[in-house]
Amino acid sequence: MRHGRLKTESAPAVAITVRPRKAPATPPVRPLTGDRNALISVLLVDDHAVVRTGYRRLLEASGKIKVVAETGSGEEACRLQAECTPDVVVMDLSLPGMGGLEAIRRIRAKDGRCRILVFSMHENALLAERAIQAGATGYITKSSSSDTMVEAVLQVSGGKHYLGPDIAQNLALNRIAGEESPFGSLSQREFEVFEMLVNGKGTNEIAAALFLTPKTVSNYLSQIKQKLDASSTAELVHLAMQHGLIKPYVD
Repeated sequence: MRHGRLKTESAPAVAITVRPRKAPATPPVRPLTGDRNALISVLLVDDHAVVRTGYRRLLEASGKIKVVAETGSGEEACRLQAECTPDVVVMDLSLPGMGGLEAIRRIRAKDGRCRILVFSMHENALLAERAIQAGATGYITKSSSSDTMVEAVLQVSGGKHYLGPDIAQNLALNRIAGEESPFGSLSQREFEVFEMLVNGKGTNEIAAALFLTPKTVSNYLSQIKQKLDASSTAELVHLAMQHGLIKPYVD
C-alpha cells in the first residue's frame, strides 16, 4: 500500500448577503459639505415668538427644511450662527439691539459663506438694496406667500440670490422711473445709524448696539442731517415716513 500525502481542499466560499439598513424616515440636517438628500438647516431670527412659531411650521411643512435654532435679537443671532452654522439664516430687519442690518454685516464679516435671507414687513426697495449691500443673499416681504418663502430658502441655500416678486417689481419701477433716493448719499454705517434713530433708538442705545462711543454716533448724526438737509430728528423721521422706511404712528 502506497502511502502519500493527504490532499486537503479548502472549504468552498460562502456568499453572505448583507441587507441594507433602512433609511431613516426623516433625513438628517445637511452638513456644510452638502448632502442633496438632507434637510436644509435654518436659523430663524424674529423678535416675535408667535411669528417664529408660524414660520417654523411653514418651513418644516415643506419636508425640505429644518429650523435648528431661533432667536429674537441680532446679538443672539450672531452667536447662534457661529455655533450652529446653518445653511441659511432667515432674518427680520426690525430687531431690538443692533438691528438686522448690523447683524447681517457682522455675520458675513465672520463667515463669508453664510447665506442670509431677509424677511421683512418693509416693501421698500431701498431697504432691500441696503440689506443686499450688507451681505444678505435674498429679500422677501412677510406678505409673500408660503410657497415664495420656501422657494426663497431653497434658492438661497443653493447659492443663488433671490428677491420676492413685490420687491423685484419695486426695484424695477424705481430704475425705470429714474428715481434717486435721498438716502443714496449715506454710507452703510450712516444708514444703519439713521434707521435705528428713526425707529426710536437714542444716541446711547445706538452706541451700545453698534459698539461705538456716543460721541461717534453724534458725529454720524451730524453728517446724516447735513447730507439729508435736515435740522432735527423730527425732520429725519418725517423724511423716513415719506419714503416708506417706517410706518406712520397711529394712536
